[in-house]
Amino acid sequence: MAVKTKELKLDIERIGTVSAILTQPDKARACYVLAHGAGADMRHAFMQKVADGLAARGIATLRFNFPYMEDKKGRPDQPAVAHAAIRAAVAEAARICPGVMLIAGGKSFGGRMTSQAQAKAPLPGVKGLAFLGFPLHAAKKPSSERAEHLAGIAIPMLFLQGTRDGLADLGHLKPVIASLGAKATLHEVEGGDHSFAVLKKSGRTNDEALTEVLDALVAWIDQLA
Repeated sequence: MAVKTKELKLDIERIGTVSAILTQPDKARACYVLAHGAGADMRHAFMQKVADGLAARGIATLRFNFPYMEDKKGRPDQPAVAHAAIRAAVAEAARICPGVMLIAGGKSFGGRMTSQAQAKAPLPGVKGLAFLGFPLHAAKKPSSERAEHLAGIAIPMLFLQGTRDGLADLGHLKPVIASLGAKATLHEVEGGDHSFAVLKKSGRTNDEALTEVLDALVAWIDQLA
């Protein structure tokens, strides 16, 4: 399958310009607007593997930097700034992938900022949200306060979570997902941490665990379609 990769610039109203990358296979059947986590930008190896893996499965991705990462600042943007970046990315994805189903979400912080943006005002054209490790709470501080806004989201959501994720204790996450009803789906990656890395004693590799994640994500996307 031929895949095109294109470097872009996103203009965020009243904030500035950030870099983005479109990874687009021929005849893509969906585009995933993929936001990065708090500590690594859109070019991190994890983000690249996700983009490449989805392209091989017929799904395009639009990755982008949040302004703080573009400017090489240590502290993540305030939510309003992050939300504006996500909205700009969604609008750009709709422009460059016309007629293709849009999914939004991302890794950790990026996924949570996307869900917050959707809860405040629906992202135009987005049919579902997919979280690659939803950060439910701070490390060693289990709670579900960060999930309160999810009740205000009406579109389908997919939570891809490692069972060893230190930022999403399943004892707290599962009741949250149950409370959301049929619109929320949980896929547990046995032995995976917050980035789906597994222990050697598990008998499988990190790449095999990520393959499970991507296969589950694509199956969910195809169900939405």
